[in-house]
Formats: sequence, structure tokens, C-alpha cells
Amino acid sequence: MIDGFENGTAQLGDQTIAYSIGGSGPALLLLHGFPQTRAMWRQVAPALAHHFTVVAADLRGYGDSAAPEGMENYSFRAMAADQTALMAHLGHDRFHLVGHDRGARTAHRLTLDAPEAVKSLTVMDIIPTHTLLNDLQQNVARAYYHWFFLAQPAPFPENLIASDPDTYYQTALTAWGATPLDAFDPVALDHYRNAWRKPEVIHATCNDYRAAIDVDFALDAADLGREITCPALVLYGADGIMGKLYDVPATWADRLTHMQSAGLPGGHFFVDEHPTGTTQALLDFLLSDTVVGL
Repeated sequence: MIDGFENGTAQLGDQTIAYSIGGSGPALLLLHGFPQTRAMWRQVAPALAHHFTVVAADLRGYGDSAAPEGMENYSFRAMAADQTALMAHLGHDRFHLVGHDRGARTAHRLTLDAPEAVKSLTVMDIIPTHTLLNDLQQNVARAYYHWFFLAQPAPFPENLIASDPDTYYQTALTAWGATPLDAFDPVALDHYRNAWRKPEVIHATCNDYRAAIDVDFALDAADLGREITCPALVLYGADGIMGKLYDVPATWADRLTHMQSAGLPGGHFFVDEHPTGTTQALLDFLLSDTVVGL
């Protein structure tokens, strides 16, 4: 799936997490978002592996990872605990952490819950979950309607998606940043399709969004005022919905003590559109004097 990487699964209690690993050096964990899998890092991970031991993992319920029953099992806290356990299982008690979309929300929660494990944090194309939900704007609700569609009680969204999963999920890929489908790596697209056609993955992705409202909002509200003190990088698509509707760095300014930020060309899926530029932005941060000594 990722050239030069080995694929594996880890049994972590009653949860199985799929991952790909390659390279050598300090540990670096990459987390994908909706509706993707760890295959989204295919064009980024090999270059990072020249400097780091890179682990790209599937979130629970996505890709090749297990999909447990129960909405509460899809909170970002639960997803984050999986990933902390995975890295410990692989021998890495501390690591650099990069997440896109739902993976970035998981990474934010992981850093709050296990700050001792995270050397540096990079979040890609998100504003804080609490900010998005608490200060919801009409134009954001229209553009991000899927947050509220997927959160409807089961099996309503599941049944609608299952009638044509490729059309639904591919529309998600192309709509949020006007990204054409041919901008996505074809091998990665095949991996996404194989995953999102499974009924258990459709159900899990809906539970992910239900949990954001029913579980994570309260958890984040309890943590308002807490700052993450490790070096942090905020990347966003300059042409994407978040980049156009928000001052993305400003939404993170009171949550990340040592923050850098940059808007990159492209929309929400700028990692797929511009993998070389994304890789360079990550390396500039991760190999900087601020981060390299951690």
C-alpha cells in the first residue's frame, strides 16, 4: 500500500488496529481523516521515512481496523487511546504526531489526554471541534452538512449511503475543496473504496460523527482553557472551506502555546493534491531546531 512499508495489525485489548510502518529514526504517527484510510499518506510517508520511523494507522472503524459496536466507542478519546496503545505496542512511548481531518481531531485529543507521549503535534485543515459546534455559522453548517447528516439516528444515514457508497463518499472527496477525483492516488482510491463499501465501515463512520456531538463536545468543553505546550504546526488548505470561512490559526491560538501555521495550496485534501509541498512543510517543521532535539 505504501511503497517500502510493511503492513501489520496490532491486537490492543479487544480492539484491532491496522497500520503500515517504514523508515528509521524518531517515531512519527500519521492519522488519516474521513472518508479515507492510512493509504492517504502513500505519497508523503516514504519521504518522511528517510528521517523517521513512520507509522500510518487506520482509525478504529476505518480501513482495515476493527469496527466495534456502540456510538460511544467512536469518541476521539477512544480513537486516541487506540493510537497511544499502538505506538507503545510498537515500542514508541514518545512520538511526533500528524493528523488530517478526523485524524487531526484524534491527534488533538491524544495530546490532551497523553501529553507526555507527544513530542510535536501537527493538525491539518481543522478548527477545534468545540469551536465548530459551539459557534456554528450558517455557511459552515451548509458546507459541512455531513456532520449532522451522519449523526442522525441509525440506520437512516447508513441505509442511504449503502445504496451507493461510492457516489456518497467520492462526493465528499471532491466537494469540500473542489478537488477533482483524478487528483487522488488511484491505489489509495481503491483502498478507500474497498473499505467504505463495507456495512460495518459505513456504520462506524456515522458513529464517529454521532460521538463528536454526543461525547466529544462535552469532553472538549471540560478542557477549555487547557493549552498544549509541545511544538505545534497548524496546516490548512488555503482554498478550502476552513481556510475561506475562518482565520484557522486564530482558532488555535489559545490552545497551542508554541504554534506555527501555514496555508498550503489546495482545498481540504491538499495532502492528496500537493503531496510534495505537504511533505516539505512537515519536514521544515519536524527537522527544525525547535523540534529536532525533543
